[in-house]
Amino acid sequence: MPIKKYLLTGLLVWLPLAITLWVLLWLVGLLDAIFGGFLTGLGAVTPQSTAEVIEQMRHIPGLGVLLVFSALLITGALVSNVAGRWWLKQWDRLFTHIPVFKSIYNSVKKVSDTLFSSNGNAFRKAMLVQYPRAGVWTIAFQTGAPGGEVAEHLGPDHVSVYVPTTPNPTSGFFLILPRAEVIELKMSVDEALTYVISMGSVAPSAVTGTPVK
Repeated sequence: MPIKKYLLTGLLVWLPLAITLWVLLWLVGLLDAIFGGFLTGLGAVTPQSTAEVIEQMRHIPGLGVLLVFSALLITGALVSNVAGRWWLKQWDRLFTHIPVFKSIYNSVKKVSDTLFSSNGNAFRKAMLVQYPRAGVWTIAFQTGAPGGEVAEHLGPDHVSVYVPTTPNPTSGFFLILPRAEVIELKMSVDEALTYVISMGSVAPSAVTGTPVK
């Protein structure tokens, strides 16, 4: 029926926009909530007149997003010079001497430094791997190579990969596979991620994969 066709076509037009707006509104709400918690703590240790001004700031929509963005930008600019890097070392030294807290902080810092470093190889390549059994293929992303004791047991000819679940790629599985069993793809990480999220319905451009060397 034409009505059903028109409804589905309209849905395909509006659905991406609706989901995008929903995600953005969720992020704005999250940052505003974090900023609101900060204001609550700040208001508890300031005079009454200042606390009233702080309370008024709480009701400005989007202010938390703007301030968080500004804080990140200013912090990045400050730590890009020699003096800023010195203060960053003191900051790290302080947190790495707090019991319990240091274990979490060190772990998160190592992961973030690896993922977001411009010189790193994590999530720079999309791959085809056989998982969960031989003969069944799925998309994976290279996260690096085994190191330390793991490398001593497995040898140098292995690669570390992350296999995302679909349609939610934020959860997945960490695998260490022989290089000979992994196929490196020419498609971009964005194309591969879209392929995973769409459960294979949005295929990337047809390219030929090459074995990892």
